[in-house]
Amino acid sequence: MTSVFALAIALFLLVNLVVALLAAARGPTPADRMLMALLFGTTGTAVLVLLAAAGGGTPLVDVALVLALLAAIGGIAFAKRAWQGEEGGDA
Repeated sequence: MTSVFALAIALFLLVNLVVALLAAARGPTPADRMLMALLFGTTGTAVLVLLAAAGGGTPLVDVALVLALLAAIGGIAFAKRAWQGEEGGDA
């Protein structure tokens, strides 16, 4: 993949992320905001991997992996908390 092509795709993903951020800022529920956090995690991971492919090197891949892991953990924590909220339990 050429670096210009990777940078163009990364820019496209960043524009999509900004549009999604504006839409999610108006989200009425915490679930909408959590979905936005997950979208930020996956899109951010993709952008960082593309920038690494364009010549940024392996440190960007490491940061992308950490971002993906944090997004997944955040989604699991939110789902667990939301599930407990529906049941009304403290466990």
